[in-house]
Amino acid sequence: MQSSDLNHLKQLVAELRADHQAQKAKEKRDGWTKYVSLTMVCIAVLAAIATLKGGGFSTRTLKEMNEATFNQAEASDQWSFYQAKSIKQNLYQIELDHLNAATVPDAGAIKKMTEKIEKYDKDKAEITALAKKFEAGRDASRKTATSVAEHSKEMGLAITLFQIAIALGAMCLIVKKKPLWIASSILGLIATAQMVYVLYFLPI
Repeated sequence: MQSSDLNHLKQLVAELRADHQAQKAKEKRDGWTKYVSLTMVCIAVLAAIATLKGGGFSTRTLKEMNEATFNQAEASDQWSFYQAKSIKQNLYQIELDHLNAATVPDAGAIKKMTEKIEKYDKDKAEITALAKKFEAGRDASRKTATSVAEHSKEMGLAITLFQIAIALGAMCLIVKKKPLWIASSILGLIATAQMVYVLYFLPI
């Protein structure tokens, strides 16, 4: 009876050792997966940074477009003001022509009318300068908006590559296939290079 119990105990110990050895072998065989997890964490952090920067580019694009619209409206208002001044100046010019054509010209009235016309010339020059200033601001804002929109588009590519890299990494952890990890890492590096290019080398 004791011999049977002893044999049973030995068999149990052997099974425990075999399970322990199998567990150690499995951990050793799948130990590389912890590096996959670490890689995924790094890629996820970079993806978050890219998403944040991409959102910033989108916000700035809208801001620049709003600025361009504002400058366009201001320029239009100035040109309308210019037209109103021109109409009034033309009326004074007609009146001046009548005064000059009179049989007995009124020198005082002619002088007063001439001064008004000259003042309108000065006002129109100031309005023109201001309108052109607003138009220059509009053009600059449109140019910046176009450039920033291009940055947003290029950063979107980086974000997409990061997302694919993360998906491949997740599949790798499930099916335990190293080629998926390699592919995920390569895509992560390409996405990182794209992000660095957009942030530091693509001019605005």
